[in-house]
Amino acid sequence: MSDSSWPAAEARLVIIGGAEDRTGERRVLREFVRMSGGEAARLVIVPVGSSFPDEVGREYEEAFRALGVSEVARLAIDSREHAKKSDMLALVERATGVFFTGGDQMRIMSVLGGTPFDTLLHRRSTDGLVIGGTSAGAAIMSATMIVSGDTSAVRLGAVQTGPGMEFLRGVIIDQHFAQRGRIARLLAVVAQFPHELGMGIDENTAVVVEGHTCRVIGSGSVTILDAGAGTFNDALDVGPGACIALGGVTLHSLPEGCRFDLLERVPLARS
Repeated sequence: MSDSSWPAAEARLVIIGGAEDRTGERRVLREFVRMSGGEAARLVIVPVGSSFPDEVGREYEEAFRALGVSEVARLAIDSREHAKKSDMLALVERATGVFFTGGDQMRIMSVLGGTPFDTLLHRRSTDGLVIGGTSAGAAIMSATMIVSGDTSAVRLGAVQTGPGMEFLRGVIIDQHFAQRGRIARLLAVVAQFPHELGMGIDENTAVVVEGHTCRVIGSGSVTILDAGAGTFNDALDVGPGACIALGGVTLHSLPEGCRFDLLERVPLARS
């Protein structure tokens, strides 16, 4: 690719496949804390996607405090008006890490997309802010976001997509990947967006992205699908609901310690 700015992250990202350990060793959350400044981190939790934001926000606050962080704030954002409030924005302005919980990714986007909160996050993302997210909070990281979809077969129109927060370009993220058998729906997505990499992240597993390289931590694996150099793809020729024929799709399975160059679309030596 000639454009060295794509695909790439504008921020340092910790993208978690969901169901991460919050009470034991907390390896994945520990890495988010480390990148955000360790015990000196100033963390902001954004539970807007959850149907139980108080309860979920409290769980993450307890987890981060157990990792030694004393400055942890939970944002009670439940409307676009709240995303404009000066006290909310002030917390993000001085944060070293912002963390999106799970829930409903469409709710996150409908509440935050295009608001001053969204604008501030993007501005802060270029000056060292670490942005983490789990489950739905992971799905929003990409420019093209998976909203929902059938996991049973690679069918045209079986997966609904929408705009994400665009912290990571050129990659489409799916979560709970192995646990919910989502390879068919990720294949269906990359068939329709072959210029983008598909990234499926297992539970209790994270992809740490800095620039155009990423590394894997956690107990599971990350699956990367690359249909860009495929030998055939008939997504344009079949009707809605029909199975898509795909050939030559490259699959990478990356457990902890593996790294990947998102720009060159190749795995790197395991560290």
